[in-house]
Amino acid sequence: MSRNQRSQIVTKGIQRAPNRAMLRATGFKEQDFDKPIIGIANSYSTITPCNMGINLLAERAIKAIQIANGMPQVFGTITISDGISMGTEGMKYSLVSREVIADSIETVVNGQSMDGVLAIGGCDKNMPGCMIAIARLNVPAIFVYGGTIKPGHYNGRDLTIVSVFEAVGEYTAQKIDKQELLEVEKHACPGAGSCGGMYTANTMSSAIEALGMSLPYSSTMAAEDKEKADNTAESGKILLQAVDKKLLPRQIMTRKAFENAIAVVMAIGGSTNAVLHLLAIAHAADVPLTIDDFEEIRNRVPVICDLKPSGRYVATDLHQAGGIPLVMKMLLNHGLLHGDCLTITGKTVSENLLNVPNEPSLSQDVIRQWDNPLYKSGHLAILKGNLATEGAVAKITGLKNPKITGPARVFESEEACMEAILARHIHAGDVLVIRNEGPKGGPGMREMLSPTSALIGEGLGESVGLITDGRFSGGTYGMVVGHVAPEAAVGGLIGLVQEGDSITIDAHQKLLQLNVAESEIEARRKAWKPPQPRYTRGVLSKYAQLVSSASIGAVTD
Repeated sequence: MSRNQRSQIVTKGIQRAPNRAMLRATGFKEQDFDKPIIGIANSYSTITPCNMGINLLAERAIKAIQIANGMPQVFGTITISDGISMGTEGMKYSLVSREVIADSIETVVNGQSMDGVLAIGGCDKNMPGCMIAIARLNVPAIFVYGGTIKPGHYNGRDLTIVSVFEAVGEYTAQKIDKQELLEVEKHACPGAGSCGGMYTANTMSSAIEALGMSLPYSSTMAAEDKEKADNTAESGKILLQAVDKKLLPRQIMTRKAFENAIAVVMAIGGSTNAVLHLLAIAHAADVPLTIDDFEEIRNRVPVICDLKPSGRYVATDLHQAGGIPLVMKMLLNHGLLHGDCLTITGKTVSENLLNVPNEPSLSQDVIRQWDNPLYKSGHLAILKGNLATEGAVAKITGLKNPKITGPARVFESEEACMEAILARHIHAGDVLVIRNEGPKGGPGMREMLSPTSALIGEGLGESVGLITDGRFSGGTYGMVVGHVAPEAAVGGLIGLVQEGDSITIDAHQKLLQLNVAESEIEARRKAWKPPQPRYTRGVLSKYAQLVSSASIGAVTD
């Protein structure tokens, strides 16, 4: 639809008088009815530090849109704090919230015939949820990241929320005392903003900037800094220009743009969840993208940023070093980025990067020099084999040798596995199998940050493997493989593994293999029966019935 065509649905003609009457009650004056109506999808919440500063950003967006001659209309959407729900039954609602966010934004923007939408998100699922909605709607849109948290400090080291999860493992292994654990807990999260390492929130904000759907430099700004509020106001102004130019999201989110986003995710050492979320956003935008595309791009893109969880620095350090534009400029200069992709600024990627330095400063080492990468190829490997015929995702940064063959230790839930780890029943050489945590089986595909962090804390990150049909937090690293598909609940081989079976994880060969004779596998398959649904009412029941395989993004449409 052309500019104002959507909003004029409720402003023209005698029969629209009741519609106008309702809008007058919200503050519309006679001269406002010809202005574009701009939705502000506001995920403000005091549930989590990730979102508690967002209302101030929404207020800046309102003022900027009004100055730019638009009519901002604010509505709320939800958030679930992954960090708070982690390791509990509540974590099953985290990935589900991505769909609820997308559905709610789509519902309001279409239901109220809006001309454009500015979506503000903070916690992990806010970003893909907003972007799925934007891709479906295909009205002029821009994404605004709520911003990253600043690092906590204790005993001369930077802390993030993952520091606390790892400290639990250190305490269990008697490496630190209870007072030390308490001090890490107290100092880890100093204020507003999303988790500070290159975890899922900062990974997805970076990917959205690389897609061209948010403004340059916006993805690594701190939530509490003035530049974040100023950037939000500029985003409102840019959105009104996009409405005027009829610049639509699907003109920006092309196949080439998704390739750019994947390249950036690899270069910064981003979260495994980027695979799941970018597949889902591409699906919503009708862009052909498969899990195998990640492996193809991984092979040619080096990791050039030394960021937590396996590295040393946090997102605010990356911002000070040059942010995502500097990373993109380096990739562009080496033929690993499509410079002709259009962005929300109305300019191409190359035009946006014109004045960005070609190389990082020698005075910092957050962004490595091109000839001295952290790793020569990307860190998110797509593994296949009889245990994952549709694929699985391994994060292989920080490992000396991402290969292990060992006996399976089988657990039917995250809690059961965590109990075994804390009881010191897991030993070097074991391969942990956590199943029935997939999109359907969980349902909701919980993140396994508690067990993986406990393994790191106990010093077993290099020597113990872990595979799951669930997900991992962006804060996870080690010998871990997630998103195993098909999942156990639909008959995937991970559901047929027995205690003591030999399993091979080999990132070099991109292999995830159950080393059991085919005849034995077939016998087990014949005896297998689908599990009964864990939930028969409510949102988790509906989600389990609708959700697809993780290998295509765990989408529900």
